[in-house]
Amino acid sequence: MMSNSLNKNHDKRGNYIHYKDYIGFVEFSEEDAVFHGKVAGIKSLISFEGNSVSAITEDFHNAVDEYLDFCAESGATPEKSFKGSFNIRIGADLHRRAALTASARGISLNTLVEDAIRQAVS
Repeated sequence: MMSNSLNKNHDKRGNYIHYKDYIGFVEFSEEDAVFHGKVAGIKSLISFEGNSVSAITEDFHNAVDEYLDFCAESGATPEKSFKGSFNIRIGADLHRRAALTASARGISLNTLVEDAIRQAVS
């Protein structure tokens, strides 16, 4: 779902906007009196800014469109935000305990981690 406004949640998720399957995290600099942000979940740096909600939304849309145009012109495949896989680094003991717990429950380690994350973010 695309949104043309900042998410008004002020919880752990912060403020963000959506456009064309990309999510931009937004911060506000009181010192500079400007909103600024970057696209999350990809390695490429796509940044944007504006001095109002409408201005940052427009700059975010333009930045995403420019990135997609650049990829099309250069023959590169655009990165996708949050494609569903990521690497984590944990201690060896926690890794062992998680693998043993998953095995005892008859599920994969991936399913155990996915269930734990789902519970943490709900």
